[in-house]
Amino acid sequence: MPKTKTAKKELRKSGRNRVRNLARQVKLKSSLKTFRREMTAENLSASYKTLDKLAKSGFIKKNKANRLKSRLTKRLAKTKIK
Repeated sequence: MPKTKTAKKELRKSGRNRVRNLARQVKLKSSLKTFRREMTAENLSASYKTLDKLAKSGFIKKNKANRLKSRLTKRLAKTKIK
């Protein structure tokens, strides 16, 4: 257990951050799974929105969000061709 006042505060802070980050991680994964399960334009735009929000908040980097969006778009285009 933490001894000093700042260590106690840091423990509380890290607990809050952990909960917040886990929620964001679940949101990201569920959004991508929803799109992969049913590839529609509506699910694509919802995934875009989620990725943009997470990139804006700093949870994922901007380039990773763009890379994932590109891959989702390619996957949707590939299914429309078939």
